[in-house]
Amino acid sequence: MSDTSYRIGLGERRFGRFNWMGLRTLAGREITRFLVVWTQTLLAPLVTSALFLMIFNIAIGPQRGDVMEVPFLTFLAPGILMMTVIQNAFANTTSSIVITKVQGNIVDTLMPPLSGLEILLGYLAGGVARGLLVALGIALGLGLTLGIWPAHPLVALVFVLLGACFLGGLGIVAGVFAEKFDQMAAITNFIVTPLAFLSGTFYSVSALPPVLKTLSYLNPVFYLIDGVRFGMIGTSDSSPWLGLAVCSGATFAVCLLGWAMLRTGYRLKA
Repeated sequence: MSDTSYRIGLGERRFGRFNWMGLRTLAGREITRFLVVWTQTLLAPLVTSALFLMIFNIAIGPQRGDVMEVPFLTFLAPGILMMTVIQNAFANTTSSIVITKVQGNIVDTLMPPLSGLEILLGYLAGGVARGLLVALGIALGLGLTLGIWPAHPLVALVFVLLGACFLGGLGIVAGVFAEKFDQMAAITNFIVTPLAFLSGTFYSVSALPPVLKTLSYLNPVFYLIDGVRFGMIGTSDSSPWLGLAVCSGATFAVCLLGWAMLRTGYRLKA
């Protein structure tokens, strides 16, 4: 066989059809990035979640009565868990991309032989890992302090993973789209926060007027929170199977959009 058969042309990949080494490196970087500042990225969300539960319990817990045949604090806890997971998964991916764009070192991610899919999965790995660690910490705290252990652990895990992937993918889309920190803050304040707060975290949608109930059913985050609620306490407003289908479809759509943006270099390449 001639030497020419071993030559690799300019621009051709040297790592096969999938660059596993590059993916592991990028994923490791993203995970290390939030672990280095764990007090901000892991401890702070746990404290915030505990404060949410404590304040709601003190303010309206004893007077609220049961919701969906469970105590109000028990009903509230899974929603707080999922809301914290999705906020942290979104923050991890979007901040990572926007910071590198503002500092001008996004080229360090674009220059290595990584495809759009590999970059997408690398960023998602960081968001999902952070979301899972936060979920684990909150779930452990709920079990030890309130005696709330998952009724269906596998269901809860699946919806936590879907939530982290969905908001992590949305964070990639937002991070690519945003050019400045104030644009990222606007997306967080006017899209992510309303989706999280108006999704049945603090109330059952069965108590809403018909119009607001219909709008809630159009919100993918509602199904994430409802699915985790079923996994944690065994009760929900909608079918977990329907929630699984909606969340899977929404996650696929968001990640597909993120892959297209990364593949084409939209707002990343000059």
